Amino acid sequence: MKAINYSLVRILFALIVGLILIIWPGAAVNYLVITVGILFLIPGIIALIGYLSSKPKQSGARFPIEGIGSILFGLWLIVMPDFFANILMYVLGFILILAGIWQLASLNIARKQMKVPGGFFIVPFLILLMGVIVIFFPADVRNTTFIIIGITCLVYSINELVNYFKFSRMLPKGTDKDIENIESN
Repeated sequence: MKAINYSLVRILFALIVGLILIIWPGAAVNYLVITVGILFLIPGIIALIGYLSSKPKQSGARFPIEGIGSILFGLWLIVMPDFFANILMYVLGFILILAGIWQLASLNIARKQMKVPGGFFIVPFLILLMGVIVIFFPADVRNTTFIIIGITCLVYSINELVNYFKFSRMLPKGTDKDIENIESN
């Protein structure tokens, strides 16, 4: 049952990210970077406030160097989102490569249990290929690339949903543990 939840979470996440990237590609990139900046800023501020509010001799409290680093990095992300959006292209391309590899590996595992038609391998291969293209040509077509990544995320989510319904009910009892082991790694 645990593997089923992970699959559904991946499907939903890919669907939401895909829609956002298709509808607002330019803004989505900057807002994504700013959001990551905020996610670095908040724990840094909490660490600094915790240090400043503690008594100096209380349990050997040390200056929160990591918290200051987190604050500075978060501010840098918030102030210069375009710079990090270019870096984000590489990260998203890498994620697509991992997603394609993940689906190919999952289909390969399913193939050991049942017959998997060769057509099911086409979409994961295209997702993998799209990740490679994004990594090699990021600066030329940033918005277009994010739209392509959004479309690819939608295709991934639909393909994962089809695979989920097609193969989860056909797996013999006990193979859920194999899928759970892969999910947790």
